[in-house]
Amino acid sequence: MQDDSIIKVKNVNFHYGDFKALTDINMDFEKSRVTALIGPSGCGKSTLLRLLNRMNDLIDGTRVEGEVLFEDKNIYDSNVDPVEIRRRIGMVFQKPNPFPKSIFNNIIYGPRLLGVTGKGDLRDLAEQSLRQAVLWDEVKDILGQSAMMLSGGQQQRLCIARALAMKPDVLLMDEPTSALDPISTAKIEELIEGLKKHYTIIIVTHNMQQAARISDYTGFFYLGKLIEYNLTEKLFTTPDVKQTEDYITGRFG
Repeated sequence: MQDDSIIKVKNVNFHYGDFKALTDINMDFEKSRVTALIGPSGCGKSTLLRLLNRMNDLIDGTRVEGEVLFEDKNIYDSNVDPVEIRRRIGMVFQKPNPFPKSIFNNIIYGPRLLGVTGKGDLRDLAEQSLRQAVLWDEVKDILGQSAMMLSGGQQQRLCIARALAMKPDVLLMDEPTSALDPISTAKIEELIEGLKKHYTIIIVTHNMQQAARISDYTGFFYLGKLIEYNLTEKLFTTPDVKQTEDYITGRFG
């Protein structure tokens, strides 16, 4: 599709045991763009998202065929470190999952494991990440307090800040607003808009209006197959495939 791709998925099939969850997926993800993955529940969107940073490795009995190229190197090659992949391709989950630690320690937990130990460095990193996640002004005076006392929307922005503290190139988001109220959802959407200047973002969403609002590209999945992948505006206004049109207009799904 483009040559400014940071991730390329080539002829990927994916199995959970005997169940084939994805069939022959080919997609390129463009740098500094937001790509939305849409489709009914169980169609393979979250499975694909987790393939992109090897999260599915953590599930027994899974099998990947094909290649996932990140900066032109297959992340499933035997000499690739999955921990390094997950650092560079960060993930934000559906439900906010802060650690039961202070707000500050949530942010610096990963960088500290990677060997960032200077107090000043950790403080700067925490502030920078929280500013990027548009949370700094709300928490700067309570950094030592438990992250569990934050609201759901704040917790989700904290989880985004925590992912950003690892200095990733790509941010994967699995329905990051599905557990949030409309005001928190709007804040996260605004945040995504700002982050794409510096990061490539791939988001799974059930909310088609959200996909239309925030993404540059959209892929429509159905029963483990990629039915259509195009510029968001084109896919939502003049899709090439009737099935896409039926899904978008609510005729099925």
